Amino acid sequence: MGQSPSSGKPKDRIRRATLRAVLLVAQVCFIVATLGTGYAAYRAWQVWAAFPVHAAAASDASQRIGIIAGHLDNDSGAVCPDGLLEVDINTEVANRVARMLRLLGHEAEVLSEYADALTNYRAGALVSIHSDSCLPGRSGFKVARVVNSAIPEEEDRLVACLYREYERATGLARDEATITVDMEQYHAFAKIAADTPGAIIEIGFMGGDRKLLTKHPDRVARGIVAGIACFLEPAAP
Repeated sequence: MGQSPSSGKPKDRIRRATLRAVLLVAQVCFIVATLGTGYAAYRAWQVWAAFPVHAAAASDASQRIGIIAGHLDNDSGAVCPDGLLEVDINTEVANRVARMLRLLGHEAEVLSEYADALTNYRAGALVSIHSDSCLPGRSGFKVARVVNSAIPEEEDRLVACLYREYERATGLARDEATITVDMEQYHAFAKIAADTPGAIIEIGFMGGDRKLLTKHPDRVARGIVAGIACFLEPAAP
């Protein structure tokens, strides 16, 4: 005679019972995990909603640093007899400056020479990076701010910080005597917000300082970053 459907070998019944128990435990774990994930997400939303300052900080213009790569998307700038272009040096250094500033926690961005964003641009600081001519016997760097500044004390401090830190990082001599009207009346200064501190730096001559500018862009960038960091430090009481 055959066995009834509910009967069978003891081992088979044990296996079936074990399987049912495993499936039940798995279902319970899934439900608990789902509820736990949902609760965790709800608590995370509660914490975020309780501190709207996070969103405000992300859009705070004082946290932004603008770096203009001189001549980018406009022209080549100075051109040396062997084809070395000023715009290439400026852009390489500007990108390195922005990356270093981001590593320090700043919201840094590289802007082209005539970027639309420059109109009423608001930031903790704006620095435009340029290189000087290809004259082989010339060396040195210079920094300037707009002549008719609305915030002369702040911009003088930015210029002073860039002078001190760039000189320290690169070893180049100051060439303040050759600051031009084009630097002191740089077009971007007339576009940015009046309360945005701005400066323009000529990082060296493509002739006499070529090795530094082309072989050691990180050192050049570190000097500019150190100058900006110096300016952003809270003023002494």
